[in-house]
Amino acid sequence: MQLIDNEQVRNLGNFDLLARQVVEGFIIGLHKSPFHGFSVEFAEHRIYNPGEPTKNIDWKVFARTDKMYSKRYEEETNLRCQIVIDTSSSMFFPEVTKTSEDFVNKIRFSALAAASLMNLLMKQRDAFGLSFFDEAVTLHTRPKSSTTHYRLMLTHLQNLADNPTRDVKTGTANSLHQIADSIHRRSLVVIFSDMFDDTEKEEELFSALQHLKHAKHEVVLFHTVDKKKEIDFEFENRPYEFIDMESGDRVKLQPNQVKEYYIEQVVAYKERLRLKCLQYNIDYVEADINDGFRTVLQAYLVKRNRMG
Repeated sequence: MQLIDNEQVRNLGNFDLLARQVVEGFIIGLHKSPFHGFSVEFAEHRIYNPGEPTKNIDWKVFARTDKMYSKRYEEETNLRCQIVIDTSSSMFFPEVTKTSEDFVNKIRFSALAAASLMNLLMKQRDAFGLSFFDEAVTLHTRPKSSTTHYRLMLTHLQNLADNPTRDVKTGTANSLHQIADSIHRRSLVVIFSDMFDDTEKEEELFSALQHLKHAKHEVVLFHTVDKKKEIDFEFENRPYEFIDMESGDRVKLQPNQVKEYYIEQVVAYKERLRLKCLQYNIDYVEADINDGFRTVLQAYLVKRNRMG
């Protein structure tokens, strides 16, 4: 389900407006789906948990809905969420230009998904921070829940989407170790990354994911990919020049020369990553940039409701 059309994503001029459209469309969709039972009562109320004091129950809401909600107060801190985005050059695939057929790439998808999550978090009075990394951590903000903070985070996301980079490599493992050490214990950590790193560093990468869990964080990994091109390798069978966006390396070939081997290797890596996440109790979610934002928001909501 595409919640906003690709033409709007091409012109990412107003992240606040687009994020609100995504969230509003998602919530409307929830009411028409099997996920109708989820808590989407924001801001002023939260579901009453048996055993809590009854003095904060909103009896007027109970009379209208036959559901028990507690009144929520400004000083309540519900959740700290750190949104982590891989900003290395591979995340700017496919290249988006004024003449290209592609309106959305991995970084634009991640940025708008992050903005939409922050919009949801702010509605629930949860605190959110933002971290960017390529070879090292380049931005790290502490979680807050104010409107001023939200607007500053949108500015960071807008700048990210508007300024593509070339030849910037990934240092996922070191960056995740650094982030794990610097955020408040028992946070929700949401990662957007294509997880394309040096294959020789695979164990280091898995170790960094494990570090996040050792620090008592809940972790959701959105494995952000252009599934059609990067996983299924669907290209016309004609000569192409493939360029590594992080190293600049070039290779000329016809897709059918390597397609079978490529898919075999990529699927095997994806399965190893998925199994490691399962082992470490990390939520692994494949986020295909061509499928819209419902998958991201739904996975967050499932995790949020499990955390209480």
